Amino acid sequence: MRNLFLIFVFFSCSCARDVPVPNPMAYKTKHVFIVVMDGARYSETWGKSDKVYIPNIKQLASQGVMCTSFFNDGLTLTNPGHTAITTGNYQVIDNGGQETPASPSFFQYYRSQYSKAATDAWVISSKDKLEVLSDCLDPEWAGKHKPRTDCGVNGLNTGYREDSATYHHLIDTITKYHPHMVIVNFKQPDAAGHANNWPDYIKGTQKTDEYIGALWRFLQKDSLYAGTTNMFVTNDHGRHLDGVYDGFVSHGCNCEGCRQIFLLGIGPDLKTNYIETEHYSLIDIPSTICKLMGINMPDTQGKVMTTILK
Repeated sequence: MRNLFLIFVFFSCSCARDVPVPNPMAYKTKHVFIVVMDGARYSETWGKSDKVYIPNIKQLASQGVMCTSFFNDGLTLTNPGHTAITTGNYQVIDNGGQETPASPSFFQYYRSQYSKAATDAWVISSKDKLEVLSDCLDPEWAGKHKPRTDCGVNGLNTGYREDSATYHHLIDTITKYHPHMVIVNFKQPDAAGHANNWPDYIKGTQKTDEYIGALWRFLQKDSLYAGTTNMFVTNDHGRHLDGVYDGFVSHGCNCEGCRQIFLLGIGPDLKTNYIETEHYSLIDIPSTICKLMGINMPDTQGKVMTTILK
């Protein structure tokens, strides 16, 4: 009888290691996607009264939560912003991809806690410099439990690629590996803004909005992802307000244009057709994801966005 009990315990533990969310709150979330529309100002996205440049996001918001008091409260640059999203900590970090985040990411905690393969977590980006998000400097975590990466032309220091290529890589990765956790960066409208090209800045906003809508529809048609996936859409930073420095061309200061962004959340464990006005920021994204996925992530400055959960 004792042997039968031990066999039962062995198989129970073995199976539990493969369950993405052994969560006492019984959340339905098993998959999380974070989509970053790089460098769009709030005034051209949710802050624009008619939402004309983001029709897909507008439509998805009716099915989910839109956080309207959402901010980057750290350095309003690409790599610091993305580091906040993945580690839950604001850090002064090199923006050119020459420095690795100090703290481990939720990807590393996830892979370690659930003994998941690298292909179950991905950093996919049009910007090659974001490949550094896959690792950290913490000696207990450096080089361990890293997610897979698909960044830029062919990795760090190979240059940026077009967002169209990134979207195709994203869909190919989902189709081949069916990962549980993904962050994807689309470089527009940031790249067009830096080029001082307003028409392309707007087109970049609209095109990224199209990718976001297409990605959600793709996930809902997949039996593995439908009903088990939460998607978060945000920006890493905004841009200078008109009249501040060179306006929409740049970013990096403390003006409201650089700091205020939006957060859309949609999925089975998030409220529907709900506008959240409480102040939240980028570091709160990983804390909330870890709550939904049952991940223990102690090294974070962020808080769980409890008011957006069902």
